[in-house]
Amino acid sequence: MNSNVGTVDRAIRIIVGILLIVLTLTNQIGPWGWIGVLPLLTGLLRVCPAYSLLRINSCGINKKS
Repeated sequence: MNSNVGTVDRAIRIIVGILLIVLTLTNQIGPWGWIGVLPLLTGLLRVCPAYSLLRINSCGINKKS
């Protein structure tokens, strides 16, 4: 799978994911905060399945496969 998540997008996803998980662990928000695992994983792996379906590429590299 090709990377489709750029540097800025990746940083935002990681920060938001960690923030949601921390807020859940500290009981600031409910268990729905575990949804933060999704942006964290997509940021770490640099691949977003939704971006693939929508043909979005925020990394600025156009790779043909």
